[in-house]
Amino acid sequence: MQMKWIRRQQKKIRQLKQAIKSPVHHLLPHLQLTKTSKRMSLFALQQQVVQKTAATFAPRASTATKNPAVPGTTLYTVFEVQGYVCMLLGGALSFNLIFPSNEPDIWRLMGMWSIWMFTIPSLRARDCSKNEKEALNYLFLLVPLLNVTIPFFWKSFALVWSADTIAFFGMYAWKLGWLQKTE
Repeated sequence: MQMKWIRRQQKKIRQLKQAIKSPVHHLLPHLQLTKTSKRMSLFALQQQVVQKTAATFAPRASTATKNPAVPGTTLYTVFEVQGYVCMLLGGALSFNLIFPSNEPDIWRLMGMWSIWMFTIPSLRARDCSKNEKEALNYLFLLVPLLNVTIPFFWKSFALVWSADTIAFFGMYAWKLGWLQKTE
């Protein structure tokens, strides 16, 4: 059992070393480089890098069986409710509504990171659409960048949580087409 875990960790390390060694231009499709194709190839590169990074570091199933959290099941609903409740609870913690204190403490820090630690993994655990999975992959990479960068400019747990929430719903709106007009 422990040997399997060691082999999996060694495989992950090899994959990471290979990803670091491989130049980025090998990931681009071989297209004629017009303005449109440059934009398309950069977009394809971005998607591929996000998918590979999320597949390497984000939590995923440990077995090759089909995901049991399909729409309509209790498990699917549990993951969905858990994700959004954690988001709301994290907001209450980061806004200092629960366990209030005058000093920065672990509860406010926990609230600030709640979207990345609990909401995104809970929603990724469900069997969701390709676009939603892609949005969650982008968020898995974007939220830590926001959480580390924003405090350099403004030291506010509530602001960081709010930025994460805006990024969350903005990414969903973009990837799921919430703002597109339907005809």
